[in-house]
Amino acid sequence: MPKLDQPKILVVNDDANSLFALTSLLAQWAEEASYEVLAARSGQDALRQVLMHDFAVILLDVNMPGMDGFETAEAIHARARSADIPIIFITAFLADELDRLKAYQHGAVDFLFTPVIPQVLYAKISVFVALAMKNEELKKQARQLSQRTTELTATNQRLTREIEERKSMERQNHAKDEFLAMLGHELRNPLSAISSAASLIGLPGVSQDGVQRAKKIIQRQSQHLGRIVDDLLDLSRAMSGKILLNRAPLDLSALVAQTLDTYRATGRSADYALVQDLDAGWICGDSTRLEQIASNLLDNALKYTPQGGRIEVRTWSDNDDVVLSVRDSGVGISAELLPHVFDVFVQGTSTLDRSQGGLGIGLSLVRRLAELHGGSIEAESAGPHRGSTFTLRLPQVEHQVAAPAAPARQRAQDNKPRLLLIEDNDDGREMMTMMLGAYGYEVTAAADGLLGLSAAQTGQPDLALVDIGLPGIDGYEVARRLRADPATRDIKLIALTGYGLAEDLRRVMEAGFDRHLVKPVDIEQLMEVIGSCAPVAVRQ
Repeated sequence: MPKLDQPKILVVNDDANSLFALTSLLAQWAEEASYEVLAARSGQDALRQVLMHDFAVILLDVNMPGMDGFETAEAIHARARSADIPIIFITAFLADELDRLKAYQHGAVDFLFTPVIPQVLYAKISVFVALAMKNEELKKQARQLSQRTTELTATNQRLTREIEERKSMERQNHAKDEFLAMLGHELRNPLSAISSAASLIGLPGVSQDGVQRAKKIIQRQSQHLGRIVDDLLDLSRAMSGKILLNRAPLDLSALVAQTLDTYRATGRSADYALVQDLDAGWICGDSTRLEQIASNLLDNALKYTPQGGRIEVRTWSDNDDVVLSVRDSGVGISAELLPHVFDVFVQGTSTLDRSQGGLGIGLSLVRRLAELHGGSIEAESAGPHRGSTFTLRLPQVEHQVAAPAAPARQRAQDNKPRLLLIEDNDDGREMMTMMLGAYGYEVTAAADGLLGLSAAQTGQPDLALVDIGLPGIDGYEVARRLRADPATRDIKLIALTGYGLAEDLRRVMEAGFDRHLVKPVDIEQLMEVIGSCAPVAVRQ
């Protein structure tokens, strides 16, 4: 244990001889008793010493000129820091009981009369020195205990944070595990349907009606797989800030009405009471992304509302905002889950049979898209089985008059352009060649970029469909080489890619492509793009 500071004794006496005698007497025991002796010639000098030091005991002469011993004692004890210093009065005069009472009232602990008996003095000051040393040791222990308490508190707070972080990570990992399991479920279901339908088509004795139904199943489930991939990619882009909005003034109520019409036309809302109350409200936003928000909110309501339930969709203006509200009478949201419904990979527990499907990332995407539009999204629920309400707020703009749509360009019905398809995936190349052939196009196919360049040189097609992710030289390089060659520079180029970010579109256009399509490509969209890119020579 570190050595404690030596206690100090203050001797106060106006008589130089008496002061010398007392300090000398105390000094001979100082080393043995481990204390230090200080002297003062007056009450004022004593007060200055008390301001600078802490004392184990003060030997104070009663009869001093100016400020006597009683006044000095009163002044010493009036100060908070020195209020508890024990004072032993020393006097050459015989003190009566009133003097003793006055001394004790001023904080005296004892009286000594001169001449002082050394043994008595040593016995008395030893008690106070030992007490001072003990007090100092206790203070030191208290400081150490306080420091240790502070350290333990900090350690406890750190451990608490680590425990909470670990619990949060465990929740996130559990949510991710559930998400991956759900992703596997959502992917296997359409893949199983596609596989079964494809096998059915090849079986002998299958009726024409059965073949048609199988084809529709393949088409429908392929679109479902495409939506799953789009959701995953959109969430990734939104979280990384790579979504660029194509903003334009639009009426939110009209967009929501179109979305509701789609749900009714496809039968997705047939088993529910779907009520709408839509007031016009103009915003500046990306119609595709806003439709995605509306669809995800409706999907969420359908997923967690039992059949026969009620879903209310409203839009209105509120000060500087346009508001979209989707309220359902479904399973509701618990108080524990409510703050996390917009977190990634979080999904509520539902007792439904999950006929609506979904990955549980729709609400996360909704929040991010709302924020990208400068808006916000909130969730409310009174608790389990009491429904929920999602409220979207977007900044309002002044009513805009839409410009008249440009007349559609007419596509030639015959003299169709000759096509070159450069695609390294064998199945994809074969299917697209067959599909384009069924629409009356003459198609030359190539399995990589170099073969495609050679086919373009010899066949001189009017239009080339080029996959970006080709082995050897990629689609960008194919486009650059075609544009650099005078014999092929006028071929119309359409990029086929699985990448749909704004950066990908920029690279495609810089490489020399005319259009950019993201896989899987819808056949109607492909026909429209081929028609818009068809050379003038083949138009009527």
